[in-house]
Parts: sequence; C-alpha cells; structure tokens
Amino acid sequence: MSAIENSKLTVVGAGAVGSSVAYAALIRESARHVALYDIAAARVEAEVLDLAHGSQFTGTSDIIGGADLDVTRDSHVIVITAGAAQKPGQTRTDLAGVNAGILRSLVPSLLERSPDAVFVIVTNPADVMAVVAQEVSGLPRERVFSSGTVLDTSRLRWKIAQRAGVSISSVHAHIVGEHGDTEFPLWSHATIGTVPILEWVPQDGQPKFTVEELDQIAIDVRDAAYKVIQGKGATNYAIGLSGARIVEAILEDEHAVMPVSTVLEDFHGVSGMALSVPCVVSAAGAVPIRETSFSDHELELFHHSADALREVADALR
Repeated sequence: MSAIENSKLTVVGAGAVGSSVAYAALIRESARHVALYDIAAARVEAEVLDLAHGSQFTGTSDIIGGADLDVTRDSHVIVITAGAAQKPGQTRTDLAGVNAGILRSLVPSLLERSPDAVFVIVTNPADVMAVVAQEVSGLPRERVFSSGTVLDTSRLRWKIAQRAGVSISSVHAHIVGEHGDTEFPLWSHATIGTVPILEWVPQDGQPKFTVEELDQIAIDVRDAAYKVIQGKGATNYAIGLSGARIVEAILEDEHAVMPVSTVLEDFHGVSGMALSVPCVVSAAGAVPIRETSFSDHELELFHHSADALREVADALR
C-alpha cells in the first residue's frame, strides 16, 4: 500500500454538502490540495475564500476553486455533490431525472481534465447516479461509485453504541442496499466487540436488545435524513465527514472495508445496479467483497432494493 503524494481532491458543487466535504477534508487533511467547483461563481468564490481564511488552523492542505472547470484538472479523486437539493417530504428517487442530466453533462468534462481520477458520487439518488456516471464515463466499475451507506452505517453504529454503552468503534454493523428507503442492516453479522448483538449484555443494567428494538433502530436510521432535512433544510455535516473519510481511504491506498455503492456484476444474483455492499476501498477504487453472506431474509431485502432502484434507472435510459 502506498499513499498518493501531492494528492488532489476536487469537490463538484459548492452547496451545503459540497462545502461540508471540502471543509471536512481540509480539517482532516484528507488531501494535500482541495479544489471546489460550482457554476455559481459568486457562491463558490465566497465559499473558497471563507475556507481559505481558516488555513492557519487546518495544517498543510490548501484550497482553490471557482466556476472554471480547469480548477478540477489533474485530480486524483473527484467527489460530485452537484444537483438539485432534496426538499422536505421528497424522496431521493424524486430527484433522479434532473440530477442524471447534470451528471451526463459534467462527467465527460471532468474526465477529460482528470483521466486517472476515481469518482465518488454523492448526488442523490446516489446509487442510480453511480450507474449513470459509470455508463457515461465508460470507466471500470471500481473507479466510479457512490458514497452509498457509509453515512447510514455511521448512524446505525452511533445508535447501537448509545444503547449498548460502548464506543462507536466497538460496534461492527453495516447498512447495505439502497442509500434510501429500501436500505437495511446486516443484522446477521452485527456484533459489539466479538459478541453477536442479540447476546450483548449492557453494563448499566439495561436489558438485552430485542428483535423488535433492532427493527425500530433500522427504521430510525432509514428515516434519519428526513428528520434532519425537516428541521434544518439539509443534511451536510455528517455526509461531509463520511465523504472525506472515503477520500482518505482512496488517497492513502488503505484497502479499508466500507459499504460504498458500486455497479455490481452477479453479486448474489444482482447485476447492472449499484447497491451498497462491503467493499475494499483503495487507490484503485472500490471492489465488492464477494464472500459477504446474507441470511435468507436479508437476501430477499437485497433483491427488493435492487428491483426498486432498477425501475428508477431504467426510466432514465
């Protein structure tokens, strides 16, 4: 494993999500150089200036940006957040048509300027947009993927850690499938430390987890974004942090296991659709771990998720 030296990250879209990805990447020093691009010149220039003003406090990373696509040139990773924002009461799939059009016009121009880049799609509906971006780019599947359920998995682990009375890093559980309404946890593999989640005994006298409680936690995680959007208009901080974390796994060639969303090929019977499954993320991109097993019920949910997304993707072709 070898980190990419003098690395460059480009974030496309200077809205709440894109600016948060850039902000998190600067603070975490995810890349040596960070570029922020948006067609709204005044907005992106203001965001870059605001971020640059804090450079004294963010280590060695620097920030540039603007409304000229040439600021994206020679990027190692390109995170695309550009697109119409999700409104209260609106599902991610409602956004598909307009955002697919944006990606079809953007990706070829970005690829021309950064032919060796790995593309990470955050624009919603992220799974369908990953399919669109991969088809438009013609790149290998591992080099175009979405942030998937990395954030959803963080939400899940946070809720379990709170209930179990342990650190988040001690919770090993994944959300898979769609980044959206048909997502689900892989409870068959969920552990706290090495203990299966239903066998965990909390140290503070609380009762063990029940199946009903885990079902409710899954619902809360699934609907978390809607609650945040209803209260403040957008989700941005957590997706910014998770986006920066994915970038680090690529630029540091970590071979980290993350539930990102790649276009699958005969993965438990699913082909041609992007769904989140545990993947090895490195400088080469994201490669699904084919040995990932599902219970019979989880496999049904996985195929249901694929079918739901395929309807949306087929409508865009």
